Amino acid sequence: MTINVLILCTHNSARSVLAEGMLNHLAKQSGKDIKAFSAGSTPSGRVNPYALDALVQAGVDTSAMYSKSWDEFTLPDAPVMDIVITVCDSAASEQCPYWPGSPVKVHWGYPDPSNAPEAEKKKAFDLTRQAIGYRMLQLLALPLETMSHAERQSALLHLQKS
Repeated sequence: MTINVLILCTHNSARSVLAEGMLNHLAKQSGKDIKAFSAGSTPSGRVNPYALDALVQAGVDTSAMYSKSWDEFTLPDAPVMDIVITVCDSAASEQCPYWPGSPVKVHWGYPDPSNAPEAEKKKAFDLTRQAIGYRMLQLLALPLETMSHAERQSALLHLQKS
């Protein structure tokens, strides 16, 4: 049974895309049946080129990535989400729609690498990708497929603090 993870950031152009790419890449490498998706409440319509570059440099296939609205994941034919993670503070403070399946929700905030000075953006995006990648490795180490809703919530909150 595939564990579906939705990662949210307001514009779905940087942090949530980095998280989607890293989680899918690492899940594939580890043989875990986990599928990440990303979205935003007000998507920018484009993925930040620095985010794409950071992912490509890490060996992640970015060919199917695009900026999307979280509304896509409330439609009747959308995959049921098991976990919803916000990665930017503004998305965490927004009123999210109802997610079918009543997923576990957690906020793992990361600074916006887009705010770095132009000369430092490439490095800022790669450091953010690394930090998110480490957290996704921790997520993949959990026995999610055998955990109850309450156990997942507790484990994800514990990771939030680590």
